[in-house]
This record gives sequence, structure tokens and C-alpha cells, in this order.
Amino acid sequence: MSGAPGGPGAATGLAAYRPELRPRVLLSDPLLDGAATVHLIKDTGSGNSFKVGPKEHFLIARMDGERSLAEIGEEYAGEYGRRLGDAHWQQILTMLGTKGLLAGTPAQAAPVTPPEPRTLLRGTLPLVADADATTARLHRVLGFLLTPWAMGPLLVLVVAMEALVIAHSGELLTAVRELFTNPVLLTGTAILLWVSTALHELAHGVVARHYGGRVAEIGLRWRLPAVIMYCTVDNYLYLRGRWPRIATALAGAVMNLLFLLPFCALWVLAPLDDATHEAISALLLLGSVQAFAMLVPLPPLDGYKIAGQLAGATGLAASTGPYLRLALRRAPEAAAYPRRARIAYPAYALSTVLVLAALVAAAVAGVHHLLTA
Repeated sequence: MSGAPGGPGAATGLAAYRPELRPRVLLSDPLLDGAATVHLIKDTGSGNSFKVGPKEHFLIARMDGERSLAEIGEEYAGEYGRRLGDAHWQQILTMLGTKGLLAGTPAQAAPVTPPEPRTLLRGTLPLVADADATTARLHRVLGFLLTPWAMGPLLVLVVAMEALVIAHSGELLTAVRELFTNPVLLTGTAILLWVSTALHELAHGVVARHYGGRVAEIGLRWRLPAVIMYCTVDNYLYLRGRWPRIATALAGAVMNLLFLLPFCALWVLAPLDDATHEAISALLLLGSVQAFAMLVPLPPLDGYKIAGQLAGATGLAASTGPYLRLALRRAPEAAAYPRRARIAYPAYALSTVLVLAALVAAAVAGVHHLLTA
């Protein structure tokens, strides 16, 4: 740290030092992590990230190049009732400097990771040279759809469509069964569902961009026989505010449902031959199932990301199991969890069980209908 411009140089000069984080350093909101509360810190230059506690975050978040360590220390003392000595400051500054997070210190190089071997059976293929610029262009064209006056009516139409799907579920189930007897229509429907998944991924990127996110990569990933599109939002967990993160995770399923609206209009309003009517009926049901399946709160689905944001937690599933085991044994360690964790973890477990039970019940009802139709 002694080599940093304007750096402390020695312990006696620490009070006047004005540390500044690099612009590429991102800090997350507070997140539950087991029984602890943590903040995530990410260096977007190197891609490295790590966790710190609330006290460390309090200090790091104030390193803006304007406030001296003396001023930050006064704020810390006012918040936590104790002052930090030079040894504590040296420790945290050395840690930040070693990781290349402070302006004036050597940047930490991005780890060199060999690309995933690309074979016929599995691999990834980036589709664009600059995914962030591509997403920015899409946002300029389509961003108006994210305004309340545009999205509101579209969501009303989606709700009306899903009400029709539920009301005609028996007919649609029969159409799905018949679809599997027609290879041509089955192939066409499968292609449309694949296009829907591609739009699902792009929607994540466009909505993230709307809220200041950065898209690192857009491409194809295959694990034969599955071939899917992917869109990686580099700073999803660091978007400002819980709602932007929830909206970004929710965007894919909403896009799947919006994709179905023109087909629903044809199904309701257009004079169709029997084969086309059945194919669209099957598409409406399968597409709706595809959208809502992504909202199941299990990793790595979008619903799990939403649940994590609602709970304000990182590693929600991994933290829930240990807490429930402690709570069921009435172990004293369970009482040491913060109140928010004691609510969030059981709520997540209960909601997941209810969602899975509802899915099983719907599947059983669907099979029963097909067997008795």
C-alpha cells in the first residue's frame, strides 16, 4: 500500500489517506448466508468475487476518494461504538490492495481459464463478439415495452390467455396427446418452443440492461440432445435494488408467455383447420407449462433466483437445510440465527413443498384426464 498515490506510507499517515475503490468494483446489498449477513464484492475486471461482513462493508463502501480514513473512522465509531486502530486499517487496506480493488494499486489479472472443450456431444459457442453492445441495441428498440403503460396491458392479456388455458385445459391436453401422433406438427411446435427459450434468454439480458446490468456473453450451449441459448448477466447480484433483480429473473418467463399471445389470438379469432387448431392448442399448453416451470423455486431455475431475492439471501437452498435440521432438533444454534433467517428459511422450504405438490397434483390430474378421455 505504501506505493499507492497519496497512500499512507506509514501508520502515522493513515488518518489523512483517502482510499478510493476502482470504478469496476461492485458491492451487493446485505444478504443472508446461513446464520450470517454478508455483502458480496466483485472485481468485474478480474471476475473475482468474495464475501465480507457488514462492518467491513461499512468501511469499504465509504472509500470514495473523498473521505479520509479519519472521517470514515468517525462514521464507523458513530455506527458501531468503537474506533479502529492503525493495525485494523493496515489489515483492511492491505487486503484490498492485494486484491487490486483500490485505485493506485496493481490491478489483479483475470484468471486464465481454458475454454471448455467443444465436442459434438457438449460445448458452448458465443454467437456475438460484443454481447453487451448487442443487448444495448435490442434495448434501444424494445425498451419502450418495459414502461408501465406498455407492459400493463400486455400482462392483462397474458392473464386473460392463461385463464383461457385453464378453462380449456382438458381440450388442450387432448391436443397435446394428438400432437405426438403427427411428426410434422410436432416438429413445428418443438421449433416454436425452442424459439421461445431463445427469446427467454434475450429477455433476461434486455431487462438487466434496462436496470444498468451488463451482459457478458450470448451464445449456444449444447448437451446433446439438448441445445439451448444462454445469456449471461455479469452483474445480476449487484443491480441496485431488489426489484430490478427480481424483474430480470422474471423476464424470461414473461417473455415465454408474451410469445404465446399471437397464437392465442389466432386460436380464438381465426378460422383454422382442425390440425392447425390442435397444434396451436398444444403450443398454448406446452408453452404455458414451459414458462411456469421456470418459476419453480429450485436451483438453477429463475424461480430460485426470485426466491433468493425475496428472502434477501445467497445460497438459499444450501442454507435452508442446515437451519431446518437444527430447528427440528430444537438445537440452541437455531436460536442464534437472525430473525429474518428464521422466517426466510422455513418460508422457502414450505413454498417449495407447496409448489412441488401442486405440480404433482396437476400432473396426476392431466394423466387421469388423458386415460379417461
